[in-house]
Amino acid sequence: MAHGPGEAYERMLAVAVGALHEREPERLWPLLAGALPDLCGGELLVYKLDDWSERAGTVGMSAGVAAQFDALGDEDLGLLRSGYPFADHYATGPDRTPHTARRAAGRGWSASPTARLLGATMDMDHVLALPLPQVTTPITGCMVYRSGKDFTEDQLRTAQRLQPLLAAVDQQRQLLEQWRHLADPAVVNEPVATGDLTPRETTVLLLLTDALTATAIGRRLGISDRTVHKHVENIYRKLGTRDRISTVLRAQQLGLVPTPALSRGRA
Repeated sequence: MAHGPGEAYERMLAVAVGALHEREPERLWPLLAGALPDLCGGELLVYKLDDWSERAGTVGMSAGVAAQFDALGDEDLGLLRSGYPFADHYATGPDRTPHTARRAAGRGWSASPTARLLGATMDMDHVLALPLPQVTTPITGCMVYRSGKDFTEDQLRTAQRLQPLLAAVDQQRQLLEQWRHLADPAVVNEPVATGDLTPRETTVLLLLTDALTATAIGRRLGISDRTVHKHVENIYRKLGTRDRISTVLRAQQLGLVPTPALSRGRA
């Protein structure tokens, strides 16, 4: 389905807002998987949070692919995990521009074992690689599949505009997982105890405990200094504090972030 620039932007914004309000890190990529294929002109999506290789790793997919994956043997599953021809393509340098399999492999794509497998199991002809930007090793990201014609230039440009969103959501996922690991389990499992902090405010609070400046936090999260300060103001208000030090101490008392001794022990 084709989308105009305005509609595509609105849908991307809706995905971003949904991701920022999601407290469970394991739900973030499935949220993306449900929305990205249509935005890019695809039909199905597989994401890899580990290297694109035949080795075992974290693999997720949009709902329409799960049944096909379950039916694959180890050899066929290895072919899809390896992300041919993208692993070799991106391994040669820092470029992370989205590419299609046909453009990366040329005429060899249609005759490749991966292309034949996709056609036989999913009835798909083409693959678009959407790697996370600024990630060197391992190469991570997602692959969007479609049948019929190859992805268009407009769809490739849309995919490139989506890359910062993917990076921001994955950064949020990693920080929420870190918070879940370090915070008091009773607090993690009881949202009311967090003082109604949003998931985004929770990740900003976690970075505050690392003594990062607003500029550094903004770089980590891909947001402006002004947005960081707004999150910090909300954290102060919700925790009843007025400065960074008292906020970190209050958060430690509530079990929202680990105490220094606990951090060292778990590290």
